Amino acid sequence: MVDDSEDMAERHRQVCRLFGYEVGAVGDHWQAQSPCSEWDARGVLEHVIGFHDVLLLRPLAAKPHRPKGDPVGRWDVTFAALNEVLGRPGLFDGVVDVPAVGNNPPSEIDAARIVPLLSLDVFVHSWDLGRAAGHEVTLDPNLCRTFLEGLPSDDAALSKTGMYDDPRLVPAGSGAQAELLARMGRDPDWSP
Repeated sequence: MVDDSEDMAERHRQVCRLFGYEVGAVGDHWQAQSPCSEWDARGVLEHVIGFHDVLLLRPLAAKPHRPKGDPVGRWDVTFAALNEVLGRPGLFDGVVDVPAVGNNPPSEIDAARIVPLLSLDVFVHSWDLGRAAGHEVTLDPNLCRTFLEGLPSDDAALSKTGMYDDPRLVPAGSGAQAELLARMGRDPDWSP
């Protein structure tokens, strides 16, 4: 049986590969509006890269050198660095020293807590990126259910953090993808 740390690492690789697929499919739509009202497609990419840098890569001395004008190349080197970090023995047994960012003081967070949060973020942003480019995106239904089960029982808990829009209502019987996107403050029927 695979232990939890191997499951977490492999799940994160899986969602990062999905995100990488969407990065590669954006084409010339990097300035297209995404379902995240604050960001275009490039903004979604930079957010995902930035969260990994701040919460995992920089603290673990694995921040890669990225080409400035090449979004696909930026994600490729980020994923390579993540893959290396996720393969480190004992990663999930310790804490990550997260530096001060903005108004947030430095902190220590268990790697076993950070990586699943990053996985959810990357998973949902894969949909955002694909929709910004005008593609239909079907997320893995098993992962949708897994992430739904991990959300707080209070539907408004995520929006109270200020990082998510209010949850949306979806019709009864909506699939796991629509339910997850709605809980994450997205309109599952959003289109550019």
